[in-house]
Amino acid sequence: MKLNILVAEDDPHTRAALCEVLRGEGHSVIEAADGKEAQFRFDKKAPDLACLDVMMPGVSGFDLCRHFRKTHPKLPILFITAKSEEIDKVVGLELGADDYIVKPFGTKEVIARVRAVARRCIDGFSSEADEVHLSQQDFEMRGLAVMPRRMQACRGETTINLTAKELRILQILHSRPGEVISRETIFRTGWQEGPPPSTRTLDQTISNLRKRIEIDPKHPTIIETVYGVGYRYEPQP
Repeated sequence: MKLNILVAEDDPHTRAALCEVLRGEGHSVIEAADGKEAQFRFDKKAPDLACLDVMMPGVSGFDLCRHFRKTHPKLPILFITAKSEEIDKVVGLELGADDYIVKPFGTKEVIARVRAVARRCIDGFSSEADEVHLSQQDFEMRGLAVMPRRMQACRGETTINLTAKELRILQILHSRPGEVISRETIFRTGWQEGPPPSTRTLDQTISNLRKRIEIDPKHPTIIETVYGVGYRYEPQP
């Protein structure tokens, strides 16, 4: 999917690096050195997706997000933020941003986040999720006994209560052992109620679940990450 992407970033080096990554993926890029220029170029070009620096002189990324949401409510928006701006990330997502990129960023992260947001917001969810059958029978994942009807899992004598989303994530992975399950499938099947989550919301949900079900959350064996694509469950050989 080739997109027309607006990049609003006042730091020339960061802007150049981000534009280089996006053009390398075949996207067209509209560059803006500040918020005012970004607003002007947006009105002229009507991009498919916007990457907005949070802290810009005059018109900030937050201001732009509010403006864009009024006229183009479905426009995918990613914020560009520094590590020290944790509160800004939260506020940005509350304003309606779909995800954010933390500076300094890596090429793979930018590509993965742009692809994920574009797929969710422009193409919609993959029809692959419709084929997932979530069995209500008890099953086992590397020593973890999962009991869907009770919404619980057990490891030895330890009982772990599961939320509906956590249970569906385990069911999806168990239903396709050894396969990479895309983020879109997990979004569609795991979040059956309410709006789809941001990429960060899914990452946090997976992280919290790992802490409770994995023997060593830093080296997971039940929920493996396949960077930029999704997650996989590999049964024991």
